[in-house]
Amino acid sequence: QVQLVESGGGLVQPGGSLRLSCAASGSILGINAMGWYRQAPGKERELVAVISSGGRTNYADSVKGRFSISRDNAKNTVYLQMNSLKPEDTAVYYCNANGWVVAGSRYFEEWGQGTLVTVSS
Repeated sequence: QVQLVESGGGLVQPGGSLRLSCAASGSILGINAMGWYRQAPGKERELVAVISSGGRTNYADSVKGRFSISRDNAKNTVYLQMNSLKPEDTAVYYCNANGWVVAGSRYFEEWGQGTLVTVSS
């Protein structure tokens, strides 16, 4: 079984920065893509950024130039550096990862529990 544990959320003023982390643990054979999604109150969950095992990245238009996703494959960890934060970035941020577990090389896809980011003065 694979678990994702997020950290780094909190309250920040507009224009500020935060860094989110998400560590995957368990009997992992390999991780393919890792990404961040967010869900604001009353809205559907949306993709923020995703990074492949080879380092290719994709961002939502609303965060391009402000957010940066990276990963440490040795630590099975993905990061989201968020700069120039805006009130509209306020949401619960969820980590997502997919790949294969050791047992039978089965495919997995898991979500973290979510971490709240609040951008407000």
